[in-house]
Amino acid sequence: MAPARHDKDELRRRFAEEARAERPDLALLCLLVAAEADPALDANGMDAAQIELDRLAGLLPYGLRDGRAWASALAELLGERYGFEGASADYQRLESSLLHEVLRRRRGLPILLSVVWIEVARRAGAPVYGVALPGHFVVGFGDPAERVLADPFAGGRPLTDQDAELLVAGATGEPLEASMLVPAQPLETVLRILNNIRAWAAARPERNDVALWAVELSLLLPSHPARLRYERAQLLVRGGEFLRGAAEMEEYAQVVADIDPAAAEAVRGSARAARAMLN
Repeated sequence: MAPARHDKDELRRRFAEEARAERPDLALLCLLVAAEADPALDANGMDAAQIELDRLAGLLPYGLRDGRAWASALAELLGERYGFEGASADYQRLESSLLHEVLRRRRGLPILLSVVWIEVARRAGAPVYGVALPGHFVVGFGDPAERVLADPFAGGRPLTDQDAELLVAGATGEPLEASMLVPAQPLETVLRILNNIRAWAAARPERNDVALWAVELSLLLPSHPARLRYERAQLLVRGGEFLRGAAEMEEYAQVVADIDPAAAEAVRGSARAARAMLN
């Protein structure tokens, strides 16, 4: 059964409010994303996920002092003891992008497994941060200049500079750059998770509904690519909402007209085509 409309509105209000908080709660934002996908995930379920993160954090040893000690302790707890890791098949499952399911299954995409690591480590007082390498999210500990990196997808395998270079080369064919190692902010991480969900849905035309809510949540983030507005309009048209989609295309065309007149005219053409579908 689908959630009531006002429930969804409330979830989105909370998502937008948290995204604009001075210190956005990464775990809460991920759970609000998950609630869009899973109507069964209610407030109690979200609380249970937060409690599980607290519980795991409480199992870490006391007195760890440097990044390498933290990375080793997390690998031993989450990778070895609890078996959090990923496999190629996880890329085919929407659950791999939903935090409560990743906590339950102990499987997920690199970025969601990294969220588990970050949130468990943060609760235990670790100096931890996400690292948004192209194509493969990992975690870092201590001073970012020290480059103490671990790969939660591989159970917490330590990453040398050469390992990171190979990951980037495999994903993009490009060399590793220092800018790729800058700590990822929570909202950047959430946008990347939503991008992954959009990519999953794009490969499954029958899941236009998933693509639409992923775009709509992305648009609630304070900073997002303007082109997402056009993508939302296209999804509305694809879902049969021709007039709403056409109107949003025209609004987007106005936004880009001064920057790229040719693109604006192409978007207007798409709007005309959408309206013609009603005839």
